[in-house]
Amino acid sequence: MDKLDKKIILIDFGNALRELRLAKGFTQEQLANELGVEISQISRIERGVINTSVTTLFAISKALKIDVSELFKSNNKTITD
Repeated sequence: MDKLDKKIILIDFGNALRELRLAKGFTQEQLANELGVEISQISRIERGVINTSVTTLFAISKALKIDVSELFKSNNKTITD
């Protein structure tokens, strides 16, 4: 996997997170507070700027009350397709 592929995956993941967060009625600030992280971290994840940890993924899924696999879907398509 090259650098461009990794960037595309991060951007797709961030877009999926943003869609799910908004669908659940959370602002970036609310989600950040729920997770105990800075708002800027949520912003950077959603923009595909940073790669987040597995533990953060599970915390996000718990806060949004979704299965963690939902974070890997973008427009009903699995990110790795």
